[in-house]
Amino acid sequence: MTDIDNRIRDVLDADDRAFLDSLDDDRGMFRQIGDSMHGPLAGWAKFSFALAFAIGIGLAYAFYRAVTAGTTDAMLGWGLTTIGLLIMQGFLKEWLFARMNMLSILSEVKRLQWQVAQLEKARD
Repeated sequence: MTDIDNRIRDVLDADDRAFLDSLDDDRGMFRQIGDSMHGPLAGWAKFSFALAFAIGIGLAYAFYRAVTAGTTDAMLGWGLTTIGLLIMQGFLKEWLFARMNMLSILSEVKRLQWQVAQLEKARD
């Protein structure tokens, strides 16, 4: 960490410090996914994760049925179902990753707020 980061951490109150500690720079993808399961949209994040899992199982089944279909009509129907489920899976994952990015940006905004507050305090 840089010197300015250490000075900012010195002026944070306990809530802000806990928030910034929970959004560390060294967070991996699975940690970020876990962090997105907290906060005001936690219910939606958990629901979308469960829904994405169910769609993934349906996607595997539809793909299997499309590959093993005996007729062209069945293959077309299961193939279109596979494509539809794949698109739904993509949209759900896009929302989840956008939430993860939002938390990273929120962390940086919080750090910038405290940098500005520290500069204002030093100026006075």
